[in-house]
Formats: sequence, C-alpha cells, structure tokens
Amino acid sequence: MATIGLDKLYYAKITEDAAGNETYGTPVQLAKAIDADLSIELLEATLYADDGTDTVIKEFKSGKLTLGIDDIGVKTAEDLTGAVVDANGVLISAGEDEPAPVAIGFRAKAANGHYRYFWLYRVLFGIPSASLKTKGDSIEFSTPSIEGAISRRNKVDGLSKHPWKAEVTEGATGVAPATVAGWFDSVYEPTYVTGGNDNG
Repeated sequence: MATIGLDKLYYAKITEDAAGNETYGTPVQLAKAIDADLSIELLEATLYADDGTDTVIKEFKSGKLTLGIDDIGVKTAEDLTGAVVDANGVLISAGEDEPAPVAIGFRAKAANGHYRYFWLYRVLFGIPSASLKTKGDSIEFSTPSIEGAISRRNKVDGLSKHPWKAEVTEGATGVAPATVAGWFDSVYEPTYVTGGNDNG
C-alpha cells in the first residue's frame, strides 16, 4: 500500500547481557522525520535436484536505513554515534568513537488514512551527513541525514527466532487498538498464541 506521510521517529537504547541478549530502554524521540529509506539484502540458496530447482531459501542478511531528519540534538548524537559532549557543551567526534546499536521506531501514513507502525530491533548508525550552503536569493533548506546498518537481534523470540523488524497496520484484522496506541511506549516484543511462548 502506498504511503503519504512519515512521523513519530523514536529510538531506544540497548543494553546487553553476557550472552548478547538485548534489553531495550524507554523510547525517546529521535527527531522530526523527513524521509526514510529502507533497503534489505537477502541470503539466497538454491538446491537443484533431478535437473531442476528443488528448494529455494531466502533469509534476511542485513539492511540499511537512511533517515532524513530536521535536526539531530547533542544527546541523540551521543547515543547514536558514540560522540561525547565535553565540559563546555561541545560535541566531540573522534576516530575512536564506537557507536552502540539502538532500536528504531516510526510510523508511515497510508493513502487510506491508516498508519503502518514499525520497530527495527537493532540498528547501528554512523556519523550524520550534512549539506551546508551559503544563503542565496532563494530560501533553501539543508537538513542532515543519518545512515544505519540493520541486523537481526541476538535475543530470540517465542519461536526461537531472531527478529529484525516488527510491523503492524492500524485497523488490520486481528490488530487490537491497544497494540498501536502503545507502540512507542516500549519496543514491541512478539507474543505468540500457539507454537511458542511470550518472550517479552
């Protein structure tokens, strides 16, 4: 379904236990969203038998998220890029900075007026890019963008899988209003009725 809007851009910090299993902090707003570009790379394997294709397997390998935003604050830059604010409130970026992965949530408005909600469970961002230009005869906005690598999370869900994305459409069959109402209160944890346990 075509989308016509993007907003509610949030991130949640991640802490990991000794085994690397993620615990998500309380989501906070990242910035005002301008655009988001999500691209995915799949692992593909084909088994040939009896002179033909017998089995084709496609699995998520990695992804890339590029966000166009209105601005990135100092605290957000610290959390996303590993930069540090010094005693004078100046943001210092160093070659030795090690960004930590975060979860990213947002929603996109569909043409029918309903929203599609997303959580990406593990995204590692780089340094934001910016385009700067002197003032000319016309008004031209220059806004930053930030690019992150998407990976599956380490923590398994109730089906013993490693999810990389949660996605739901407002008003879809089987979707309770409470699910989308509290979407940005915490990072969504999968819940399964059969075939697994709630691993929240």
